[in-house]
Amino acid sequence: MLSPRLAVPLLSCMVVQLNFTACRSPGDSESTPPPATPKESKNVDLAGINTAELTPREKAEWSAQVSEQLAPCDNTPVSLAECVNTARDCAACKPAAEYLLERIKLGMSRGQLSEAYAQRFAAKGFKEIDLAGSPSRGPGDAVVTVVEWADFECPACRAATPSLDAVLAKNPDVRFVFKNFPLDVHPNAEQAARAAVAADLQGKFWEMHHLLFETEPPLTKERLFEIAKKVGLDMARFEKDMRSEVVADAVRRDKKQGEAAELRGTPTVYINGRLFDYSSDLVKDLEAWFALERKLKPAKPAAATGNQPEAAAPNKAQPSQGTP
Repeated sequence: MLSPRLAVPLLSCMVVQLNFTACRSPGDSESTPPPATPKESKNVDLAGINTAELTPREKAEWSAQVSEQLAPCDNTPVSLAECVNTARDCAACKPAAEYLLERIKLGMSRGQLSEAYAQRFAAKGFKEIDLAGSPSRGPGDAVVTVVEWADFECPACRAATPSLDAVLAKNPDVRFVFKNFPLDVHPNAEQAARAAVAADLQGKFWEMHHLLFETEPPLTKERLFEIAKKVGLDMARFEKDMRSEVVADAVRRDKKQGEAAELRGTPTVYINGRLFDYSSDLVKDLEAWFALERKLKPAKPAAATGNQPEAAAPNKAQPSQGTP
């Protein structure tokens, strides 16, 4: 989910940050942890990192963070500052220190910084996501894999789609994977998700995906069939698949995986197994996240990450791999 800092139960959608919304089921909420008590620390300078633009207060906070946060490599049990200045064998240390620098410029509190760092670099912030059977586009061996859970009747998901498409078009080396997460608050979301899966079984997922998001709710059965005809589906097969247990199971699988990933609403985006949390500009923050991932990952991703299936393994439904 993209930076949901709200605690009011939703019956439709809620505004997040400056230009985005998120859909939640009633009763979902999230609270911000209380800020940690600041500790005094001396100002720190790290080789190759420019802190000249920081105010004295920001420099003090950044110095405290890089002195207190541990290096993101398991075999490097030292602070970020020591890791960078003593050239330890952990290539992620400098990017991690730069990540904190950018977050401080955004005005994050000490508590928010600690939470963001843990989510971005700590082992506990990583979620292993099974990508088998999910429609995707982009290279199977991509260094960066984006997974989105979305609801086709969620206005926030619809609003995010053009931005996601724009940034993916500029980054053809990124793999994008879609998973359904129909919310109970949207009465037609389950049927729309089934329609998308049924279209995937005919190799037309992305065409259906975009027409569903371009169509104003409610996505009634009649509208779903109209969209299916526009996509050019075999309608008899489409209607049969919509009612099948195979399709229903595929939607349930996605939703169960989303619940395991602790989704609080839609859209929720994970990048390389970590929750993507944006500040104010979706496209800019995605680009920044991709750039950091490229620094942290080798040219060819290691199979040990658990988040990247082998390129040769086909998706169950054989979805379209091209740009829609």
